[in-house]
Amino acid sequence: MIFVYSLGGSILAGRDAESLKEYAAALKELAAEHQIFVVVGGGKIAREYIGKARALGASEMFCDMIGIGATKINSALLVAALGDAAPQEIPDSYAGAAHLARPGKVVVMGGVAPGQTTDAVSALLAEYVRADKIIVATSVDGVYTADPETDPSAKKLARMTHQELARMAAGTEMKAGSRSPVDPLAAKIIERSRIPTAIVLGSKIENLRKGALGGHTGTEIRSG
Repeated sequence: MIFVYSLGGSILAGRDAESLKEYAAALKELAAEHQIFVVVGGGKIAREYIGKARALGASEMFCDMIGIGATKINSALLVAALGDAAPQEIPDSYAGAAHLARPGKVVVMGGVAPGQTTDAVSALLAEYVRADKIIVATSVDGVYTADPETDPSAKKLARMTHQELARMAAGTEMKAGSRSPVDPLAAKIIERSRIPTAIVLGSKIENLRKGALGGHTGTEIRSG
Protein backbone atom coordinates (compact mmCIF):
# COMPACT_ATOMS: atom_id res chain seq x y z
CA MET A 1 0.00 0.00 0.00
CA ILE A 2 1.02 3.63 -0.47
CA PHE A 3 0.80 5.98 2.50
CA VAL A 4 1.44 9.74 2.49
CA TYR A 5 2.13 11.43 5.80
CA SER A 6 1.68 15.10 6.58
CA LEU A 7 4.03 15.62 9.50
CA GLY A 8 3.93 18.85 11.48
CA GLY A 9 7.34 20.50 11.70
CA SER A 10 6.99 21.19 15.40
CA ILE A 11 6.26 17.50 16.06
CA LEU A 12 9.56 16.57 14.45
CA ALA A 13 11.90 19.44 15.29
CA GLY A 14 10.95 19.35 18.98
CA ARG A 15 12.52 15.92 19.42
CA ASP A 16 16.06 15.15 20.57
CA ALA A 17 18.35 12.88 18.55
CA GLU A 18 17.34 9.66 20.32
CA SER A 19 13.64 10.42 19.95
CA LEU A 20 14.17 11.21 16.26
CA LYS A 21 15.75 7.78 15.84
CA GLU A 22 12.65 6.18 17.37
CA TYR A 23 10.41 8.16 15.03
CA ALA A 24 12.55 7.12 12.07
CA ALA A 25 12.48 3.48 13.21
CA ALA A 26 8.67 3.50 13.11
CA LEU A 27 8.72 4.83 9.54
CA LYS A 28 11.35 2.26 8.51
CA GLU A 29 9.19 -0.53 9.89
CA LEU A 30 6.24 0.68 7.82
CA ALA A 31 8.43 1.06 4.73
CA ALA A 32 9.39 -2.61 4.94
CA GLU A 33 5.85 -3.48 3.85
CA HIS A 34 4.50 -0.29 2.25
CA GLN A 35 5.62 2.66 0.13
CA ILE A 36 5.96 5.65 2.44
CA PHE A 37 6.07 9.36 1.59
CA VAL A 38 6.45 12.04 4.28
CA VAL A 39 5.80 15.76 3.79
CA VAL A 40 7.33 17.77 6.64
CA GLY A 41 6.10 21.16 7.80
CA GLY A 42 8.03 24.24 8.85
CA GLY A 43 6.94 24.28 12.48
CA LYS A 44 8.30 26.69 15.07
CA ILE A 45 11.32 27.79 13.06
CA ALA A 46 9.07 28.81 10.16
CA ARG A 47 6.74 30.81 12.41
CA GLU A 48 9.65 32.55 14.10
CA TYR A 49 11.40 33.59 10.90
CA ILE A 50 8.19 34.54 9.10
CA GLY A 51 7.24 36.74 12.07
CA LYS A 52 10.57 38.54 11.86
CA ALA A 53 10.31 38.93 8.09
CA ARG A 54 6.81 40.43 8.37
CA ALA A 55 8.08 42.87 10.98
CA LEU A 56 10.77 43.88 8.51
CA GLY A 57 8.15 44.56 5.84
CA ALA A 58 8.55 41.43 3.71
CA SER A 59 5.70 40.46 1.39
CA GLU A 60 3.53 37.42 2.05
CA MET A 61 5.05 35.74 -1.00
CA PHE A 62 8.51 36.26 0.44
CA CYS A 63 7.32 34.93 3.80
CA ASP A 64 5.98 31.84 2.05
CA MET A 65 9.42 31.23 0.58
CA ILE A 66 10.94 31.45 4.05
CA GLY A 67 8.40 28.88 5.25
CA ILE A 68 9.32 26.54 2.39
CA GLY A 69 12.97 26.90 3.38
CA ALA A 70 12.10 25.86 6.92
CA THR A 71 10.33 22.75 5.65
CA LYS A 72 13.50 21.80 3.78
CA ILE A 73 15.56 22.09 6.98
CA ASN A 74 13.11 19.90 8.90
CA SER A 75 12.98 17.43 6.01
CA ALA A 76 16.76 17.16 6.05
CA LEU A 77 16.64 16.41 9.77
CA LEU A 78 14.27 13.50 9.18
CA VAL A 79 16.40 12.24 6.29
CA ALA A 80 19.41 12.27 8.62
CA ALA A 81 17.45 10.22 11.16
CA LEU A 82 16.36 7.71 8.51
CA GLY A 83 19.86 7.24 7.12
CA ASP A 84 20.03 4.63 4.37
CA ALA A 85 16.25 4.13 4.55
CA ALA A 86 15.67 7.48 2.80
CA PRO A 87 16.95 8.91 -0.49
CA GLN A 88 19.56 11.55 0.38
CA GLU A 89 17.70 14.03 -1.81
CA ILE A 90 14.75 16.24 -0.93
CA PRO A 91 12.57 16.54 -4.05
CA ASP A 92 11.20 19.88 -5.20
CA SER A 93 8.23 18.44 -7.08
CA TYR A 94 5.62 15.71 -6.93
CA ALA A 95 7.16 14.02 -9.96
CA GLY A 96 10.54 14.14 -8.24
CA ALA A 97 9.11 12.50 -5.13
CA ALA A 98 7.47 9.74 -7.17
CA HIS A 99 10.74 9.17 -9.06
CA LEU A 100 12.60 8.54 -5.79
CA ALA A 101 10.15 5.88 -4.57
CA ARG A 102 11.79 2.51 -3.98
CA PRO A 103 10.84 -0.57 -1.94
CA GLY A 104 11.91 -0.09 1.66
CA LYS A 105 12.67 3.61 1.21
CA VAL A 106 10.94 6.59 2.86
CA VAL A 107 10.70 9.58 0.52
CA VAL A 108 10.82 12.86 2.46
CA MET A 109 9.94 16.28 1.07
CA GLY A 110 8.97 19.74 2.26
CA GLY A 111 7.04 22.61 0.71
CA VAL A 112 6.69 23.03 -3.04
CA ALA A 113 4.96 26.32 -3.87
CA PRO A 114 3.93 29.51 -2.07
CA GLY A 115 0.40 29.52 -0.70
CA GLN A 116 0.33 25.80 0.03
CA THR A 117 0.49 24.28 3.50
CA THR A 118 2.11 20.96 4.34
CA ASP A 119 -1.37 19.39 4.38
CA ALA A 120 -2.15 20.67 0.88
CA VAL A 121 1.18 19.40 -0.44
CA SER A 122 0.48 16.01 1.16
CA ALA A 123 -2.98 15.84 -0.41
CA LEU A 124 -1.64 16.75 -3.86
CA LEU A 125 1.20 14.25 -3.52
CA ALA A 126 -1.30 11.58 -2.48
CA GLU A 127 -3.28 12.29 -5.65
CA TYR A 128 -0.15 12.16 -7.79
CA VAL A 129 1.14 8.82 -6.45
CA ARG A 130 -2.38 7.35 -6.09
CA ALA A 131 -1.97 6.80 -2.37
CA ASP A 132 -4.21 4.46 -0.42
CA LYS A 133 -4.35 6.79 2.58
CA ILE A 134 -3.23 10.16 3.94
CA ILE A 135 -2.16 10.38 7.58
CA VAL A 136 -2.10 13.87 9.08
CA ALA A 137 0.15 13.62 12.13
CA THR A 138 -0.38 16.93 13.87
CA SER A 139 -0.46 18.67 17.26
CA VAL A 140 -4.13 17.87 17.91
CA ASP A 141 -5.65 14.43 18.36
CA GLY A 142 -8.48 14.70 15.86
CA VAL A 143 -11.34 16.86 14.62
CA TYR A 144 -13.68 18.37 17.23
CA THR A 145 -17.19 19.78 17.05
CA ALA A 146 -15.83 23.04 18.51
CA ASP A 147 -12.53 24.46 19.74
CA PRO A 148 -11.68 22.17 22.69
CA GLU A 149 -9.49 24.87 24.25
CA THR A 150 -12.39 27.27 24.66
CA ASP A 151 -15.49 25.06 24.63
CA PRO A 152 -15.68 22.35 27.32
CA SER A 153 -18.60 20.73 25.48
CA ALA A 154 -16.48 20.08 22.37
CA LYS A 155 -16.50 16.45 21.30
CA LYS A 156 -14.00 14.64 19.16
CA LEU A 157 -15.39 13.06 16.00
CA ALA A 158 -14.28 9.48 15.46
CA ARG A 159 -15.49 9.49 11.85
CA MET A 160 -16.58 12.01 9.26
CA THR A 161 -16.96 12.27 5.49
CA HIS A 162 -14.72 14.14 3.08
CA GLN A 163 -17.57 16.57 2.46
CA GLU A 164 -18.02 17.25 6.16
CA LEU A 165 -14.31 17.96 6.54
CA ALA A 166 -14.38 20.41 3.62
CA ARG A 167 -17.42 22.26 5.03
CA MET A 168 -15.87 22.49 8.48
CA ALA A 169 -12.49 23.67 7.19
CA ALA A 170 -14.11 26.33 5.00
CA GLY A 171 -15.66 28.04 8.02
CA THR A 172 -12.83 27.58 10.48
CA GLU A 173 -10.09 29.98 11.51
CA MET A 174 -6.89 28.03 11.07
CA LYS A 175 -4.99 28.03 14.35
CA ALA A 176 -3.83 25.49 16.91
CA GLY A 177 -6.78 23.81 18.60
CA SER A 178 -9.30 24.95 16.02
CA ARG A 179 -12.20 22.76 14.96
CA SER A 180 -10.49 21.56 11.81
CA PRO A 181 -6.73 20.85 11.90
CA VAL A 182 -6.66 20.72 8.07
CA ASP A 183 -6.65 23.96 6.07
CA PRO A 184 -9.43 24.68 3.54
CA LEU A 185 -7.30 24.01 0.44
CA ALA A 186 -6.11 20.64 1.75
CA ALA A 187 -9.65 19.72 2.74
CA LYS A 188 -10.96 20.48 -0.77
CA ILE A 189 -8.22 18.39 -2.37
CA ILE A 190 -8.99 15.52 0.00
CA GLU A 191 -12.68 15.91 -0.85
CA ARG A 192 -12.12 15.72 -4.60
CA SER A 193 -9.67 12.81 -4.40
CA ARG A 194 -11.79 10.89 -1.88
CA ILE A 195 -8.62 9.36 -0.47
CA PRO A 196 -9.20 7.91 3.04
CA THR A 197 -7.53 10.18 5.60
CA ALA A 198 -6.68 9.90 9.29
CA ILE A 199 -5.96 12.82 11.62
CA VAL A 200 -3.90 11.68 14.61
CA LEU A 201 -1.77 13.09 17.40
CA GLY A 202 1.70 13.15 15.89
CA SER A 203 3.60 13.31 19.17
CA LYS A 204 2.71 9.66 19.83
CA ILE A 205 4.98 7.56 17.67
CA GLU A 206 2.60 4.58 17.64
CA ASN A 207 0.10 6.74 15.75
CA LEU A 208 2.25 6.52 12.63
CA ARG A 209 1.32 2.85 12.27
CA LYS A 210 -2.15 3.13 13.76
CA GLY A 211 -3.04 6.07 11.54
CA ALA A 212 -2.19 4.01 8.47
CA LEU A 213 -3.38 0.55 9.47
CA GLY A 214 -6.09 1.28 12.06
CA GLY A 215 -6.52 1.33 15.81
CA HIS A 216 -5.90 5.05 16.38
CA THR A 217 -8.09 7.29 18.54
CA GLY A 218 -8.08 10.28 16.18
CA THR A 219 -10.52 11.05 13.37
CA GLU A 220 -11.04 8.80 10.36
CA ILE A 221 -12.27 10.53 7.18
CA ARG A 222 -13.89 8.46 4.45
CA SER A 223 -16.49 8.81 1.74
CA GLY A 224 -20.09 8.91 2.92
